[in-house]
Amino acid sequence: MEQFDYVIVGGGSSGCVIASRLSEDPGMKVLLIESGRRDDDRWIKIPATFFKVVQKGVDVVAYAGEKSDKLNGRENIVLQGHVIGGSSSVNAMLYIRGQSDDYDSWAQDGNRGWSYRDVLPVFRDLESNMEIADEHHGTEGELRVSETGFHHPLSRAFIRAAQQVGIRYNPDFNGAKQEGVGFYQTTTHDGRRWSAADAFLRKAEARGNLKIMTETRVAKVTFEGGRATGVVLQDGTPIGAAGEVILCAGAIETPRLLQLSGVGDAAHLKSHGIEVVSELPGVGSNFQDHLEANIQCYTRDPISLYRQDKGLASVWHMAQYMAFRTGLLTSNVVECGGFVDVSGAGIPDIQFHVLPFMVGWVDRAPIEAHGMSVNPCFLRPRSRGSVRLRSSDPKERALFDAGSFSDPEDLELLLRGTKKAIEIFRAPALASVVKEFALPSPQALSDDDALRDFLRNTAKTVFHPVGTAKMGPDTDRMSVVDVELRVKGVRGLRVADASIMPRLISGNTNAPVIMIAERAARFISGKESLVS
Repeated sequence: MEQFDYVIVGGGSSGCVIASRLSEDPGMKVLLIESGRRDDDRWIKIPATFFKVVQKGVDVVAYAGEKSDKLNGRENIVLQGHVIGGSSSVNAMLYIRGQSDDYDSWAQDGNRGWSYRDVLPVFRDLESNMEIADEHHGTEGELRVSETGFHHPLSRAFIRAAQQVGIRYNPDFNGAKQEGVGFYQTTTHDGRRWSAADAFLRKAEARGNLKIMTETRVAKVTFEGGRATGVVLQDGTPIGAAGEVILCAGAIETPRLLQLSGVGDAAHLKSHGIEVVSELPGVGSNFQDHLEANIQCYTRDPISLYRQDKGLASVWHMAQYMAFRTGLLTSNVVECGGFVDVSGAGIPDIQFHVLPFMVGWVDRAPIEAHGMSVNPCFLRPRSRGSVRLRSSDPKERALFDAGSFSDPEDLELLLRGTKKAIEIFRAPALASVVKEFALPSPQALSDDDALRDFLRNTAKTVFHPVGTAKMGPDTDRMSVVDVELRVKGVRGLRVADASIMPRLISGNTNAPVIMIAERAARFISGKESLVS
């Protein structure tokens, strides 16, 4: 059996951070296991071509949830990165931390040491911001953060239109206040994607004490006397871990692996013939995700990105990019958006993602015409789903129920966000460039019941699944890990990915996941401790 000090399962954003940090100690032997391939696809590196990566389907995996009557019989299909760098290699590169209240609520729930005051210094340590240096931003970290060098005219029109309906302009969603509209900061550098693999793993790959295995799947974690001793691969190969096993496989795969390993709800595990190592009923529960609507309008003139990836137009864009590292291909496409309070909560509860073309989805082809999309999503879902085992076969996909709209308030909040998007489209700055609504139909615009049905038929994930191995105090029987991310009831096993979030943060999740991984590495190495 090959032996390591640390075995990290999952080479996504969190796995890249932890592998880099733990391998800094030359006396430690570290293994990183990733089920996908290396991040060598050229379309990964060019910001605007991430849609091509998603469309190819090689470096993403689609998890299909159970069909739901709350979605009019549809499945909620969640895409996740399946490549070194994980979702940071295939996402839209938005750098968003969430609101201070998000982390303060974690602390108020009993997670001492996880308030915004506690995590802000970690965010700052990680960040190398190209434009902003203040109490909210760092400039010396490995994670490059910048504004893209290209702003589409439709993005600018949205920002003006939103201000015309009373939403303030905000140049920094990660500053003192999140509320407002503006251009997103992105994890890009010099016109290229700057993934977690670029930021953290590249410099570590040459170290002789770090081994990276790609296209390799883990079957389960092994235990002896209540201590994690390593993993078994799906081909039956055992691998030892003298120190710890760290699960970084994401909010769907991490709870599946925990359950396959005997950590989870006892009755569920026994029903599949799995010996219980630690009875933790919260494993696989508390699933949360952001859902968004897709509001689309036709433009009056052929000014959108429609067919800009075809023919002579695509040749010109690539030539400009290759020669000067400028132009459309430096854009992350989802260039702008914002955060608004549509329910009077006092803090933003809706986020907008704006795209200068009409986008489709896995169950809906894009409209073949010039247009733009404004996608509102609700930030703090009340609905909860679950991830369970179908069987004890490690090759079988998880039984995944997203729980979408199981709490009716989520639908009502998304309805309010949809009506705000419609209001913005009708403001002068956008009304002058769009001619009519494509989605929803013009007949549905003033009918709340028709809009609700539209949302059930079309609402989709924003790819932010969290919560299925949540952090919490011992008084919370549904918690899975403690404040140092150690799995309860066993030794030598941690979870360090989006699974540990007790509640979904108010925004895109990649930056918070990197922060969580950084803290996990500090806990493991002894550089930080929350144990009194």
